[in-house]
Amino acid sequence: MADAKQANLSGAYYGPPIPPQNTYRSVGRSSGCNPCACLFCTLFKLIFSIVVILGIIVLVVWLVIRPYGLKAHAESAALTQFALSSSNTLDFNLTVDIAVRNRNKRIGIYYDYIESQAFYDGDRFGFELLPPFYQGHKTTSDIKPVFQGTQLMLGNSVSTTYNTEKGKGFYNVDVKVYTKLRLKIWIFKIHHVNPTIKCTLSLPVPSNTSSTSTVTLGTDCDVDY
Repeated sequence: MADAKQANLSGAYYGPPIPPQNTYRSVGRSSGCNPCACLFCTLFKLIFSIVVILGIIVLVVWLVIRPYGLKAHAESAALTQFALSSSNTLDFNLTVDIAVRNRNKRIGIYYDYIESQAFYDGDRFGFELLPPFYQGHKTTSDIKPVFQGTQLMLGNSVSTTYNTEKGKGFYNVDVKVYTKLRLKIWIFKIHHVNPTIKCTLSLPVPSNTSSTSTVTLGTDCDVDY
């Protein structure tokens, strides 16, 4: 009897099939991506795409507009008085005509602020504010500062430079024009570009105190942004 039971226990099982054991996954571990890492990756891709698109737009606009910088040259100057006293006081009367060219086909320029200064031997002796104006596409405008008055010169070498240049027949004067510009592109106005125009002039010494020494220059001026 015991042998029969042992045979039944060690024999094959012929009953109904046993269902497989179910396996469960934790809901929080269903994805291999950390939520913070996924969010950062998505934001990075979005920002990168925006930067690329903006870069393409800027490149296309630049290729269409093709912006050019200003060109300037001093056309003429009239020096009526330029006399330095023994006390380093300079009496002066100088007019300069500077032509400024807007070379752009699609960009207009608003000259909102124009400040002109005149220098001799590194010392400023003249100052004038000029009225604002608008410059259209592919046009040339004249800036005509007039420097007149008396100024005490503080440089140690002004007297030596003045006497040397007077003997040579020419005074070397620097004229600078400080500007604040707005660019008009179609209907858009861009704030603010601040170029400085610098012209180095070689002016003939007037023959006497009552005469005006007028000279046609055609001197190119530097434009620094």
